[in-house]
Amino acid sequence: MMISISNILLLALAAANGCSAFLHSSINTASAVRRDIPLLHSSTQAIEPSSQPRSGIAQELLNLALKSPLWTYVMVPQARASIVKTAESNGIQWMNAKSWLNEQLSTKDYSDVVYPEYYKQSFHAYQDGNLSYDAAVEQELASRAVGARNFPKYGERGEDVFRDSFDKALAGIGARICDNTNEQGKKVIVDFGCGTGTSTRRMASQYPEVDQLIGIDLSPYFVDVGNTLLKLAPNAIENGSGWITSITPDERIELRQGDMANTLLPSNSASVVNLSLVVHELPTSVAKQVVSEAYRILQPGGQLWISEMDFESTAYKAQRENALLFSLLRATEPYLDDYADGCKELREFIVDTFDSTKITAATGRHYALVAEKGLENNGDDVDRVKCLEDYRFREDGSYAVEDTHLKPWESKDD
Repeated sequence: MMISISNILLLALAAANGCSAFLHSSINTASAVRRDIPLLHSSTQAIEPSSQPRSGIAQELLNLALKSPLWTYVMVPQARASIVKTAESNGIQWMNAKSWLNEQLSTKDYSDVVYPEYYKQSFHAYQDGNLSYDAAVEQELASRAVGARNFPKYGERGEDVFRDSFDKALAGIGARICDNTNEQGKKVIVDFGCGTGTSTRRMASQYPEVDQLIGIDLSPYFVDVGNTLLKLAPNAIENGSGWITSITPDERIELRQGDMANTLLPSNSASVVNLSLVVHELPTSVAKQVVSEAYRILQPGGQLWISEMDFESTAYKAQRENALLFSLLRATEPYLDDYADGCKELREFIVDTFDSTKITAATGRHYALVAEKGLENNGDDVDRVKCLEDYRFREDGSYAVEDTHLKPWESKDD
């Protein structure tokens, strides 16, 4: 087994879809414990405080190295070459698909669009972060490639297996489309941080009873690519088209550029708000604003769905305690420390905001969360204690789903 920094870096190239590591598993049995807000975890699992970011001279030297030209001009291109090779060897025609999509795009100038300061960062080894066509075109390609790397048994279907694990976990804790419609007589799903619309399209196929699906993303480049794919509705390459997957046209889907912390959507208008692998890319303060906005636009009985990395899982806690490894990951995810430190704070905020909240393990490193907005009432239950039902840990304190992810330094052939 050879340690390869390229294997670590290629995880970052799919991070726009949150595909840093994957697992295919159904939910194992775990005990749920109902707790008041201050006690949010099972008494059988003594969750220790998150390991703190490394400090000191050694860490400072490492941080400087990651800001050096060596990182930008040597390691990042090496990582890209590695992930393209992974894709092609698994039947994902990266180069052909990228060339095909670039030929279809009519690129636009978005220099006048105003973004929040936190968003103007380098993300996922792209110097311009999410504010470029290059990052947008490669989002779905990278997601498929990393899925194949982590699920060699499933090849190019690895990403589907990963996303299936979240679907099963959400369903297991009561995810549903509420029966009521909004004032316009519609059932609406709003997909926060939709990127090019992978998760939006997936939910459209899963919920035919929904009248409208609105995907919102800050990057106009990602939204443009997503709308282009919806318009072209290509078959997969193996079926004679130019894209890596088949895309079904669906008039219910609308992808729009906007701020998920301030959507401008009507209050009480959405049946579901979905946040799929987005929160780790936000400062905790912004994540709270996003949760508040989700609550505002959800109709009574509506649900917030979150799929995310779990830094209270054994695997991610161990990864964060490795100074070199976590520094490499942080170099492509500017808010990863803030996210890891703020997980409990954000969870408490969600519990305090919503009427009921459930969380469970989706993979050995990820959780799924469902928070429900209560039905309107006459104030007769204002003193009701809000709580969290936590299914992530077994009675012996172990994580409810086994971690079978490849280690960052492993290759699928090890």
